[in-house]
Amino acid sequence: MAKIKQICEEKLKGIVEEMGFELVDVQYVKEGGGMSLIFTLDCDKGVTVDDCELVSKKLDPMLDEIDPTDGKPYTLVVSSPGLDRPLKTDRDLSRSVGKEVEVTLFSKQNGKKNFVGVLESFTAEEVVLKTAKEIITFERNKVANMKLVIKF
Repeated sequence: MAKIKQICEEKLKGIVEEMGFELVDVQYVKEGGGMSLIFTLDCDKGVTVDDCELVSKKLDPMLDEIDPTDGKPYTLVVSSPGLDRPLKTDRDLSRSVGKEVEVTLFSKQNGKKNFVGVLESFTAEEVVLKTAKEIITFERNKVANMKLVIKF
């Protein structure tokens, strides 16, 4: 499964970027009775259903050509990440500096696994969060999930 993701990212990321989108993630997952190859896109102006359709039509024949699943059937899905999506890439984090985020860790730090605060900064190795009481540094490889806090 990781091989399929790697092949798709290597061969198709440039095409998606030429179309004006960021390839946030590629997943090959079991859904319903079959497999789905899911491309998640983002863009500063947002991603519309028409954008997803356009990218899907561009990728479909290319996927037939590179055959990342070695002939196994799948459903191609192209989607936007949504407001509550995980923040995964440096670009995601850059857009989120100064905003309130929720961080979930794989294991406890300071007796807790969940933290909410303002994303102060990040590096390849660390994420710095300012909570109501303190500034906390997390190792990025210990962060299970990070997403924006959405307030209505």
